[in-house]
Amino acid sequence: MGNQLENLVQSIKSKVRALKKSKKPYEKMDKSPSVKVEIRSKKARKLIDKTLKLADSTGKRTIC
Repeated sequence: MGNQLENLVQSIKSKVRALKKSKKPYEKMDKSPSVKVEIRSKKARKLIDKTLKLADSTGKRTIC
């Protein structure tokens, strides 16, 4: 019984080591056109909000 358990443990350890070694490095994926448009529109929305906020405030301020 003890010998079988040792064999099982060794087998699991070797499989885990093999999985760690065979792990492929992360590959960065390109953004799809729709994601690029969404990112651009979010940035534009933030800029518009910032501009409107500065325009509504009193006093003279410049946009940075």
